[in-house]
Amino acid sequence: MIQPLAYVHPTAKIADNVVIDPFVTIHADVVIEEGTHVMSGAVIFKGSRIGKNCRIFPGASIGAIPQDLKFDGEETLTLIGDNTTIREYVTINKGTKALGYTKVGQNCLLMAYVHLAHDCVVGDNCVLANSVQVAGHVSIGDWTILGGAALVHQFVKIGKHAMISGGSLVRKDVPPYTKAAREPLSYEGVNSIGLRRRGFTNEKISEIQDIYRTLFVKSSNTSKAIKLIETEFSPTPERDEIMSFINESDRGVMKGYNTAK
Repeated sequence: MIQPLAYVHPTAKIADNVVIDPFVTIHADVVIEEGTHVMSGAVIFKGSRIGKNCRIFPGASIGAIPQDLKFDGEETLTLIGDNTTIREYVTINKGTKALGYTKVGQNCLLMAYVHLAHDCVVGDNCVLANSVQVAGHVSIGDWTILGGAALVHQFVKIGKHAMISGGSLVRKDVPPYTKAAREPLSYEGVNSIGLRRRGFTNEKISEIQDIYRTLFVKSSNTSKAIKLIETEFSPTPERDEIMSFINESDRGVMKGYNTAK
């Protein structure tokens, strides 16, 4: 159902049971799949692909050109997964030629005034609380929660199942399964409550805790910790994911609280 006071470009592809409220603007080369509701005042720009059963609240801006001086008008995309909610005045910029798209996964919640810059990738089941600001080229893993007003530096990587305290300045990579807080951002333990809610056993959580105790508490530096983890812990999917994340970190990982400088 498209209200007569909405503007929908003739080339936009809108499923039959999409609801578009008055004063919505939908540009050319937009696809919106069934069950989605776009509310008054939202603007969806060229190259946006909106999944099924999404809710886009008033004032949201999806797919505007990047705030990046290197952007040269290239054709890029903004991808929003199924069942994702985008609250009031969220801004999501499209990608640049560096990646070609900005992506938000399925079942996500982006609360009011979140900004997601160009070439970011947000996994499934993530929550970005009010006023979270994410710079370009950031990767956020599945099931991650960012507290209100957290600020994420460009090119940062945040692993799966991480939880970051509100107001945090995220300048370094945050490994999977961890909690992060304080200034500078530091390891605050394993996100055990979140992991239990998602079906992780106590034994698996203990394994993850022991790995991070070796990394952030027992060892004086990351290289030494990596060697200890390789020799003291049998290979498991969780151990290997943690190791890969640390080895592939370009910006370096956050520190343990006692070692943060």
